[in-house]
Amino acid sequence: MSQPGAEVRQSRRGTGSKSLSARLGTGKASLQRARFIAFYLYPNFSMIAFASAIEALRLANRVVKSQLYQWAIISTEGGQVQASNGTLICVDQSAAESRITPGKDVAFDYAFVVSGLGVQNFSDKAAESWLRVQQLQGCRIGALCTGAYVLARAGLLRHHKCVIHWEKLNLFREHFPDVDVSADLYEVDDRVLTCGGGTASLDLMLYLIREEHGQDLAWAVSEQCLIDRMRNPHDHQRLPLQARLGIQNNKVISAIEIMLANLQEPLSLEALAEYIGLSRRQMERLFEAHIGQSPARYYLSMRLDRARHLLYQSDMNILDIALRCGFVSASHFSKCYKEMYGKSPREERKLAMG
Repeated sequence: MSQPGAEVRQSRRGTGSKSLSARLGTGKASLQRARFIAFYLYPNFSMIAFASAIEALRLANRVVKSQLYQWAIISTEGGQVQASNGTLICVDQSAAESRITPGKDVAFDYAFVVSGLGVQNFSDKAAESWLRVQQLQGCRIGALCTGAYVLARAGLLRHHKCVIHWEKLNLFREHFPDVDVSADLYEVDDRVLTCGGGTASLDLMLYLIREEHGQDLAWAVSEQCLIDRMRNPHDHQRLPLQARLGIQNNKVISAIEIMLANLQEPLSLEALAEYIGLSRRQMERLFEAHIGQSPARYYLSMRLDRARHLLYQSDMNILDIALRCGFVSASHFSKCYKEMYGKSPREERKLAMG
């Protein structure tokens, strides 16, 4: 299976006078039947990840005026599932119904689980069992956004690489230390396909379209989506620090990168300055000039920001969160947290639980 790289618009030219439909009639673009895809929705799933995937498939059908792809929307109970933005999506079948027949006289070719925030707190044995059955029947298994959590709990990521949304990366590694996970855009590892969600779902579908029907159709779909580049699977989900923070000084960027890598066991300012080849005073002057605060204050704010993510997105107790973010005690953590956010970690956790 070939891995796609970043393509430039120029590469799709020079295909001669043949129509797109004619070019699709040869090689791997010619399939005997439509690919049948299941999207298994979890409560609070990411709408952008789900819609980006389905729209790519719909546009592929529209471009060639043929049903290359068909899909069914599955959930554990059937009925409706609410997305993270509050939209209710009507489901085609429950998991039990789709075990009997996926709606056709063929099995699913692909089954993608779609989830969002809070997936780590939502255990669904029926969904995990359903996914294992699909894999045993020869289906390629996938996950959009935070869906890798579900695949890992189902035991479907053993010996496979995967990706997950960057907000869940550290928490995922803590819960599944033996799984090879990254914050790349998407990963195709044999018969397991995962993406980080958002518009990366579109990138993953473009990869599938290109794999099965050729580059011309993938480009045609990307043009319908107003995209001028098919991104590389190993592009990072987040902008580099320099672009994200708008900081041009390489010493400051290096210091921040070291801070990010040492949140649980914070370095002393002297050690941090030594790593970047400056004195402590020189480093402090650079931070004041480029960020407007001291390195000590900035380092503390990074640790508290990580703690806030854990309060909202994990079930870890407050002491464990404090220790994970480099605080020596829950009381010290609570004091710093309240000074930063105006409420205690316990109050924040209550808000997170609704």
